[in-house]
Amino acid sequence: MLLGIDTSGAVSTAVMGRDLDAPDAAVRHVRSDTRARHHDEVLLALVDGVLQDAGASRAELTGVVVGRGPGPFTGLRVGLVAARSIATVLGIPLHGVCSLDALAHQALAEADGAEGADGNARDLPERTVAVALDARRREVYHARYRRLADGTVRRESGPAVAPPADVAAELTACDLLVGSGARLYPDLLPATSELVDADASHLIEVAALLHAQGADLTSTDPLYLRDPDAAKPTARKSALGR
Repeated sequence: MLLGIDTSGAVSTAVMGRDLDAPDAAVRHVRSDTRARHHDEVLLALVDGVLQDAGASRAELTGVVVGRGPGPFTGLRVGLVAARSIATVLGIPLHGVCSLDALAHQALAEADGAEGADGNARDLPERTVAVALDARRREVYHARYRRLADGTVRRESGPAVAPPADVAAELTACDLLVGSGARLYPDLLPATSELVDADASHLIEVAALLHAQGADLTSTDPLYLRDPDAAKPTARKSALGR
């Protein structure tokens, strides 16, 4: 079984059946906590809870997939450290995935489901997706994606960080726009869905898709995109911190 962990926004954990070469979406259990700034308090309890939901133990895990962000420094670090520790102790592979990729995958799946698509890549419509997550400091983490006629999803830009006004035109030009940044700045980034944060089960599915394409998922370096909020100030403190 595969364990997914994402702490780029909310805390999300998931368990899916089998391994990265052939994940079993029929065995899918997810537990999340949307409270802000409680990542270190709830993550391990969520991991234990989702394993219990699946009727599995840590010893049955075949791999761990972790969201690399982008996200706030402290919350992202909690998830990465926990994922690395679990993988190291159990001696199982650890795979890193951009968290925005998972939210884009989730947005596509939701839109396809609403239209009654059967999941066959050849029958899925081409779509563009924009993801915007709250980056604090009046900025958003963002990325844009395109699903091609063969079902392949490509990231066309990002991940990056910017004020919402600076990227509003390119993000709103996409067919779908999701994420906590869209909810926070509805006038600039009107969301097409209620999706806010990444679901760890979609993180696992994205990892499986990228793995099948031969992508290297060994890096679990965090995608902070800018200095931590708690960075030591210079002689002249900047409100933008960059």
